[in-house]
Formats: sequence, structure tokens, C-alpha cells
Amino acid sequence: MSAADEALPQPDPGSSPGPPQPQIPPTIHQLSFNQDFTCFSAATDRGFLVFNTDPYRLLLRRDFDTGLSLVSMLFRFEVFALVGSFSAPATSTNTNTKALLWDDHASRCVGELSFRSPIRSIRLRRDTIIVTLLHKIYVYNFSDLKLLHQLETTSNPKGLCEVSQDSGPMVLVCPGLQKGTVRVESYGSKRCKFINAHSSNITCLALTPDGRSLATASSKGTLIRVFNTLDGTLIQEVRRGADRAEIYSLAFSSTAQWLAASSDKGTVHVFSLKVDSVALEDDRSSSASESPVPNQSALSSLSILKGVLPKYFSSEWSVAQFRLPEGSQYIVAFGQQRNTVMIIGMNGSLHRCQFDPVNGGQMTQIEEFNFLKPEETFSMSE
Repeated sequence: MSAADEALPQPDPGSSPGPPQPQIPPTIHQLSFNQDFTCFSAATDRGFLVFNTDPYRLLLRRDFDTGLSLVSMLFRFEVFALVGSFSAPATSTNTNTKALLWDDHASRCVGELSFRSPIRSIRLRRDTIIVTLLHKIYVYNFSDLKLLHQLETTSNPKGLCEVSQDSGPMVLVCPGLQKGTVRVESYGSKRCKFINAHSSNITCLALTPDGRSLATASSKGTLIRVFNTLDGTLIQEVRRGADRAEIYSLAFSSTAQWLAASSDKGTVHVFSLKVDSVALEDDRSSSASESPVPNQSALSSLSILKGVLPKYFSSEWSVAQFRLPEGSQYIVAFGQQRNTVMIIGMNGSLHRCQFDPVNGGQMTQIEEFNFLKPEETFSMSE
């Protein structure tokens, strides 16, 4: 990797742990979970924060002379991909066009990637770095930053792109060149497949760790579809609601028994899935007690009239729900404890909730934190 020690100001040596100066909470620019949901990170107007999810605690705080727009973690390794204005003026057109690899153990940048247009998202694997721009995606080798592949997409302002995380060849999913299509790039078989997922623009994607199952949502936000990435077949369709909504996040549970979704309506939904990731089938059979019992509330009682009444009446609905205040963007993931979900918000909230896999209904909140409160966030030791 090329050295980039001067690209980013060195962090304040006393920035973690210890109280900040001043005590005004930072402004969050982006939130994301790591690959196995054991941590989450926040890109702020001062630098970035990393928290452990269970138990909740601050792991890392790094303050720089400039704010960050994106932070991407690699599991629990001390290597981060950072995107921000860096040395460019705030009014510069070069804002967010550079990605830096930050080695926190060495407290220095160890590599950088520069582009002509703003970076929309970054995904990390142990062997690759995937950078998404408005119309292109670049895949790099992690060890030497050699360009391996580039793909063209339709306009992709959200930087939608997900990659498999299990060992073995990568599966990458992203918007295709046509509205409503998803491109599935299987690097092991060197095959590319296009799935006609929706009639409107794709707005959210999720991929199981093995890359075999894909969840998609469109700009309508009413239906969520799950596909088999191997052959592109539709596995299941579930309904979030009847009104239009912006889906903020989708997440599979580790065993692919469940799918969670958050939206601008303020309700987090958990859906029961019919199919499991093939790679985890043996694990599932050895823990059959965890398997969901068919929940009648999840399937409309009018399903007997399927084909006669509109599709809405035979839709599969969520098993469990949790209501949040509207007006903030929330990201959802599954917890390390059985039948739990974690919800982080741009307002600094963290909710841990438990759902009943048999009876469903409203989830029970177990914990709630405000990770922007100085006394909760910054007074914690490493």
C-alpha cells in the first residue's frame, strides 16, 4: 500500500479515553454496523466513534481536524476505511473523493484511493475493498490496492452495494443498469446475473454472509423480496405496509431465519423467512427448538381468497414490530442474544429489543442508550 501519513491529521493522543473538549455532542454523518453486528461505528463532524453492541460500551473515539462522511469497519480489526473532506476546502468539488485506510494500532494512514467524484459507500472484506460511486463500483485487492474489477450501475446516490463475508469467492450485489434490476456478480463461477426485482428504483439491499440470499426493497417501500442469488428465483415476498415508505435498512439474522427492516415510518419489522442459508442448514437442524412456529398473524386470514382479491390481502406480514419516534433515520441489525434486534438512530439512540418468535406482536425493549450523551459516551474507559 502507498503511504499516506500526511493525508489525514494525526488524532489527539488524549482523544480516547477521557472527556472531550468541548462537551457539545458531535453531529452524526453516517452510522453502520460491522459485518457480524458485534460493533457499530459513527462518522461525525469531528472524526469517528466505535461501540461494542453487547454489552454496549464505547470502544474507540478518534478526533481529527476534519469531519468524516463515511466510516467502514472490517469485523473487529483495527483497520478502517475513512471518507471525508480531509485537506480539501469544504466548498471544494473534491469533497469525499478520497478514501483512506486507517491503521488504528499504528495510528496512521497506510493507503489511499482517490476518485474524480464523491464516494457513496465503501464495503470491506478480508481480501477486497469495494468503493461505490454514483455510476460505478470499483473492486480492489486489499493487500496492495490493485484494481481487480469495475462495474457500471444505474444512478446510485445511496451507494447500494453488498458483498458476501464468508470465506471463499465473493458474491457482490448492486443495482443493475435498468430501473428495478439487481446485478449479482459471482466471482467464484465468474458469472453475472441480473434479477428483475422491482418495477421502481432499488433503494435498499441486504445479503446473507454466504451470499446465497438477497433481500431487496424499492422506492415504493411496501414490498420486500428475497431472492436466491444462484439462479435469481424469487424465494419469498413480504409486506411492510400499504403506504409508501423509504426503507432505511434491511438485515438478515445469522441463520437467515429472520429479516428485519426499518423505514421512515418509524416502525421496525421482523419477518419470518421460509428459507435458510444453505451453508447454515446443519446448524439450523441441530437447533430446531429455535425454529419459528408458523405464525397465523404473519399471513393474512384472507389468503384463502388469493387470486380473487388484490394481492394485498394475501400478503405475508411481519411477525414482530417495534415503534420508534418518526423524524430520525434508524438502522437495524440482529443481536448476539437469541431473538433480539438492535436499532441505532441518527439521533444518537440505541435500542435493544426482544421479539417472541411464536406469538409475535410488539417487541419488548430490553435496553436504551443515548450514545451522544457525553456522560454515557465519553466517560467510558477502553
